[in-house]
Amino acid sequence: MSKTDLSFLTNLEQVINERLTEGAEGSYTASLAAQGPKRIAQKIGEEGVELALAAVAGDRDEVIEESADLLYHVIVMLNSQDIALSEVVNILEARHNA
Repeated sequence: MSKTDLSFLTNLEQVINERLTEGAEGSYTASLAAQGPKRIAQKIGEEGVELALAAVAGDRDEVIEESADLLYHVIVMLNSQDIALSEVVNILEARHNA
């Protein structure tokens, strides 16, 4: 996987940020954020458990689907906390280089 493959995450982060700041009508993202940090945290927990269960079951397709769900909800949470995805990447990079 090349770095350009991951550039979609930056695009997704932008879309999520727009939906959070504009409160786009009919947007799941805006609706989720309006429910507050506790609900976003619950979704992260749900998706994390679903991902773990899919991994234990050895269901590759489900692992991919649940990973996408989890990443999406983590990016929503980060944005709602005014944290850029790049800040998390910087931590991962620093840990790797340590």
